[in-house]
Amino acid sequence: MRTMEDINDLVLQRIRKLKELRSLGINPYSSTYRASNSSQDIAEKYGHLTAEELKTMRYNCSIAGRVVALRSFGKAAFSHIQDQAGRTQIYVKKEVVGEDAYSLFKKIDVGDFIGAEGMLFRTKTGELTLEVGRVSLLSKSLRPLPEKWHGLTDKETRYRQRYLDLVVNPEVKNVFVTRSRIIRHIKEFLDNHGFLEVETPMMQPIPGGATARPFKTHHNALGIDLYLRIAPELYLKRLIVGGFERVYEINRNFRNEGISVRHNPEFTMLEFYMAYANYNDLMDLTEKMFTTIAGKVLGGMKLSVNNEEIDLTPPWGKLTLKDSVIKYTGIDPGILEDRALALEWARKEEVPLKGDESLARITLEIFEKKVEEHLIKPTFIIDYPTEVSPLARRKDDNPDITERFELYICGLEVANAFSELIDPEDQRERFLSQESERAGGDEEAHQMDEDFIRALEYGMPPTAGEGIGIDRLVMLFTGQNSIRDVILFPHMRPDAC
Repeated sequence: MRTMEDINDLVLQRIRKLKELRSLGINPYSSTYRASNSSQDIAEKYGHLTAEELKTMRYNCSIAGRVVALRSFGKAAFSHIQDQAGRTQIYVKKEVVGEDAYSLFKKIDVGDFIGAEGMLFRTKTGELTLEVGRVSLLSKSLRPLPEKWHGLTDKETRYRQRYLDLVVNPEVKNVFVTRSRIIRHIKEFLDNHGFLEVETPMMQPIPGGATARPFKTHHNALGIDLYLRIAPELYLKRLIVGGFERVYEINRNFRNEGISVRHNPEFTMLEFYMAYANYNDLMDLTEKMFTTIAGKVLGGMKLSVNNEEIDLTPPWGKLTLKDSVIKYTGIDPGILEDRALALEWARKEEVPLKGDESLARITLEIFEKKVEEHLIKPTFIIDYPTEVSPLARRKDDNPDITERFELYICGLEVANAFSELIDPEDQRERFLSQESERAGGDEEAHQMDEDFIRALEYGMPPTAGEGIGIDRLVMLFTGQNSIRDVILFPHMRPDAC
């Protein structure tokens, strides 16, 4: 494995080559190059041809990309060129390209970008190869790529230098290609179901739509504090009031909280709202959306997560929050009806609590610490307490419970949805209750939003809304265990270069 001293020596060697090139009047950083082919194009068009067919037809191609492998044999050299689509082998021979061009090629290192033009042929081992007639240096790299056998394996380095991770670990690039495809198919699905894509403010005077701690900034011209949004919910619901009946947005949310394998302070969320619907309609729509995407991205209904196969075939499981706690902890149902007994049980089971929580919050903490990890198959957890659901509609037969669900797959909360609270008086009382919690020290409690109350007072139709964490969804569809593996540039502590 290379030491830092080795790397520094290699950098110095490349800098010397850079100076040599410039002294010869060669610009080592070209403005452009027009390649007629990509590696994928070459493979698809000519990969089926025999050596004799290639020799007879003499196909001329040109490609451009990064040198990722280089083997020199004195008067000839083989190299692999990597572009966005894959790799192509090239063969550079001194007697073909000429002495000057070959001297230039000998100054090329692994990591450099080059353009190459020539005729296709097959080597003795049968590999489709471009015999180069003309070669151009497009960009000189000054730092060596990681060694072939040791690669780039340190997680910290991979996240900090994602550009390098993408170069040397092809499977990483595939994750982000899949991520892009998932988002494209989500938009296609919602568009086909009559939803309109919209954009709402990223900076808000009141951070609303979720219980979370926001990032704060200041707008000098207006002379006001603003917050990076924790959710787009209240603005999207204003659009429902305004007459849009189906809207969605895929964009960033920001929450000033801890970093873990499931949390990043900046993350991507899909939120969509559907008028004249309730949370039962959203459960049906969510099943249909996930299975449609799985069919297009994975070619079937099976996910592979942590070496476990997850079947997305509907119908999915459904449990109330309270029933799930009873099922997976074995707790006596009567304990969940008595705050003192529930607190005592939770403490005995080492559920972290301050001690002043209500029965509803104790139940929710028990669920999060003792139940979530067991929800491997797709499961809707429904009917959350009103106290912990400040924006959700109460159930008609039990005002202490709301029409809300969260979707869990492989122990991961992927979606949160509910029938929306459209009663302005009830919403005001919920906000006031949240304000009391803020006054008591809960920095994540919801703030009062008078303009949103005013919007509801103009009238909002029955509506159901849902948020789906795109990063977590991609984790499931690509079999990744950390959210950092599906975010191109995850947040990290500063590092000295």
